[in-house]
Amino acid sequence: PECDEVDVKIDPKDIELSTMRSGGAGGQNVNKVETAVDLLHKPTGIRIKCTQERSQLKNKELAIKMLMSKLYDIENEKREMEERERRGEQVGTGGRSEKIRTYNWKDSRCTDHRLGQNFPLNQFLSADIGPIIDAMIAKDQEEKLRQISEEAVAN
Repeated sequence: PECDEVDVKIDPKDIELSTMRSGGAGGQNVNKVETAVDLLHKPTGIRIKCTQERSQLKNKELAIKMLMSKLYDIENEKREMEERERRGEQVGTGGRSEKIRTYNWKDSRCTDHRLGQNFPLNQFLSADIGPIIDAMIAKDQEEKLRQISEEAVAN
């Protein structure tokens, strides 16, 4: 995929550039002029050789675009993995033992097992679920704060 320079930042110090002769078809120009470009991105170890164009400048630009595209793919893959992990944590196993809510008619209560709290059953039946939503939001914010504090301690 093509990416903008805004998406991927490449520090010029991280790139090792070398030139060479292209070889192959193209006549005498190919044998005497160094038009091929070899890029090495030091942090990732990605090496790109470009011999498509007849000028060194065009090959260099093309090689940098190819490098940016590969780095963009790597970043995208990381983001997708993190998103999958986060979604997996939210969904859980999906097993029968993983209850969300229990409605107890005889005691007139509704138990939310994720929160570990009981709520009046009449409240649910009248579609007044605001307190439960507020409790879930508070729990989510609490987990996010705990996660941020753990990351801060780790760094």
